[in-house]
Amino acid sequence: MALTGPPAPVPGRENPPDRSPAHPPTGGTTEPARPAVGHCRTTDGVSAVGRGRTTDRVSAEARTRLSTVLAILTVGPLMRMAALRYSVPPGMPSRTGCDACGAPIGLTRPWPALGPTARCGRCQARIGPPPGVVEVAVLGAVALLLALTGSSGGALPALAWWLGWTIPAVLVDLAVHRLPDRLTLPAAAGTWLLLGVAALDADPGHWLRAVVAGAGLALFFASTTLLLGRRGFGLGDAKLALSVGALLGWYGWPVLVIGLLLAFGLSALLSVGLLAARRAHWNTHLPFGPFLLLGTVGALLLSL
Repeated sequence: MALTGPPAPVPGRENPPDRSPAHPPTGGTTEPARPAVGHCRTTDGVSAVGRGRTTDRVSAEARTRLSTVLAILTVGPLMRMAALRYSVPPGMPSRTGCDACGAPIGLTRPWPALGPTARCGRCQARIGPPPGVVEVAVLGAVALLLALTGSSGGALPALAWWLGWTIPAVLVDLAVHRLPDRLTLPAAAGTWLLLGVAALDADPGHWLRAVVAGAGLALFFASTTLLLGRRGFGLGDAKLALSVGALLGWYGWPVLVIGLLLAFGLSALLSVGLLAARRAHWNTHLPFGPFLLLGTVGALLLSL
């Protein structure tokens, strides 16, 4: 028997729920269920987030490239000027112009003599370090600073200061086998000062270890000069060791040992190679400043 409606209520009993399916009103249309606003997640939204992250990453890379280019354009001529000015034998006055034509060279007119081409603007003679060497060194310094960002323990400003003075000092050492005081002493003083500032927000023991390491390494190099003469290290190497030992000592005694092993190891390998190629003799003096720079950079990278 077909029912024409819900069952009649029975007195004294709870009325059963109406289980009949709901029918839409005649002639009406059903609307699809809408999800809650808080749980809405569309493909367009996901794409927008992805595009935002990609844009942020691209902008960060663009800023890094721009800062690198600005660093090369700003610091490169300064480093080339320092290397050009002090690449003279001991006792000679600093260079102020082109050796070929005497054209003055200064920061007021840096191009092209202090640019990547390293050519005199008047006679086109090569001046100072080879073309591109300073710019590649600045690029490597920027890459090192970026690699150590977040793991430097506050020593990043000291490292940047040290690189700014040590790179031209090493170029001078390669050219005339001397490390001028006007480059090594500011490097040491600024490095010690900036490490002391960094120690205010870090463990003071870091700065104490850096001071002991820098002073001890400088005394070791100076003692070889006094005891062995020309067969030992020069006083310029001892003054450079003031900052090298402080930087490596800041990161720990193992980093200091690794840096020295790298410096002495690279020096020994090059010496053996030159002897085998008959490009040097047993009494040939090799500049040690470049090996200190490479050993320091290598030890810092290995400490990451």
